[in-house]
Amino acid sequence: MKFRYALVGLATLAFAASGPVDTSKWTAADDHQNMMDQLGIKALRPGPSGNESAANHANYDEATANPFPNFPDALTMKNGKKVTTPAEWTKRRAEIVEDFDREVLGRVPKNVPKVTWEVTKTAEAKVGGHPVIGKQLIGHVDNSGDPDIKVEIQMTVVTPADVKSPAPVMMMFGGRTIPEVAFPAPVFPGFGGSGRGGRGGSGFIGRAGGPPVPPANADAPSTEQLIADGWGFASINPGSVQADNGAGLTKGIIGLVNKGQPRHPDDWGALRAWAWGASRGLDYLETDKAVNAKQVGIEGVSRYGKAALITMAYDTRFALVLIGSSGEGGAKPHRRNWGEAVENLTGSGEYHWMAGNFLKYGASEATFGSKNAGDIPVDSNELIALCAPRLTFVSYGVPEKGDAKWLDHQGSFMAAVAAEPVFRLLGAKDLGVKEDYHTAKMPAVNVGLLDGQLAWRQHDGGHTDAPNWKYFIPWADKFLHHSAGRS
Repeated sequence: MKFRYALVGLATLAFAASGPVDTSKWTAADDHQNMMDQLGIKALRPGPSGNESAANHANYDEATANPFPNFPDALTMKNGKKVTTPAEWTKRRAEIVEDFDREVLGRVPKNVPKVTWEVTKTAEAKVGGHPVIGKQLIGHVDNSGDPDIKVEIQMTVVTPADVKSPAPVMMMFGGRTIPEVAFPAPVFPGFGGSGRGGRGGSGFIGRAGGPPVPPANADAPSTEQLIADGWGFASINPGSVQADNGAGLTKGIIGLVNKGQPRHPDDWGALRAWAWGASRGLDYLETDKAVNAKQVGIEGVSRYGKAALITMAYDTRFALVLIGSSGEGGAKPHRRNWGEAVENLTGSGEYHWMAGNFLKYGASEATFGSKNAGDIPVDSNELIALCAPRLTFVSYGVPEKGDAKWLDHQGSFMAAVAAEPVFRLLGAKDLGVKEDYHTAKMPAVNVGLLDGQLAWRQHDGGHTDAPNWKYFIPWADKFLHHSAGRS
């Protein structure tokens, strides 16, 4: 029998004593306080404001942007030994993953339930004038361990119908329906839309009944560009895997595994859960004969850009990634004092993205003293390095168009440069930047570094990756040796 404790502190004591906690009415603040109590944190430093006129505004001065100037070296083992061979990298990779699991992103439990995929609808349609086959799917997660929590992963898969061989596929975080000529209305409430920055585009149902009309000189939507080039695309709804809020941590896939109880400090957060969901989507794609499962990519923008990078870093079955405007928790180094900071992720607003242990690095007063970004054992350069030698494209826009300075474009470029040695070690071509990451400066806007398996391009648009698709697709084609191959 569950008992509702009136005070979060009492709930924490009950949890520590392995007694059940009624979390049915918990708020994000309740859950956040519970994790602070578990970790012995008495106070957290407040994160800087994104409002530049505020007294506590974020730093945008390069002179003070690098209080911890040295990133962790991806090619140095914990015992100090330098990694010089791919075999040694395998061991070092495991060390880096362990640190991310324990301290930053959280662990995927060993007892995570099985997912069974069901195709709920199939339809023929056209995208950009090309015939396609669309499938709407549900990934039923086994909830026999806690029948009160139901998790059904929502995904669509659209593949060209006029190609001679299985198509490469880009999986995208966010959620879309199959073309409207096939289904006159979204199947899933709130699961649709034209995507950020007009990314979903023409031919897809939006929440208001249809997509916005793009400007006359706009690029074709990414979905049309992909289909025209002989690619397919999949769309996975991260909210159907795990809610994007702290109150949801006792629900979704995280809550299902924990039987509705609060997380432990090294349990996974929402970013890692979304990445797990994408991997389960890839499980299905490996069974679809229309898909070349060896050439599946993952894409996302903003928080989903973080999730795309994490998916690629952990699941080596993904062949390529387009990381859109990912910022703190993504390509931006934790150690950089520029824009969004670690403290913005340890506060109650976005802490749910991360492992509980991550809160330690925003602590000003705790039983263990205090910690800061310089104490985190890993950083974003190593997250990018975990993607090597596979195709990794880091994309940003410009602040003038809404891709906020907050995201730290320069710091993200530095992290990509710092990841170059791992790509080279594994036989891949890097950005081609010869400067050390401490001094390397971003290329001019719209100047792409696209000659290697590690790529960078800052476009002149806003908080979207839409302007980079026309560069990403031919870049991917070159390394995958792909051509449309239409019949």
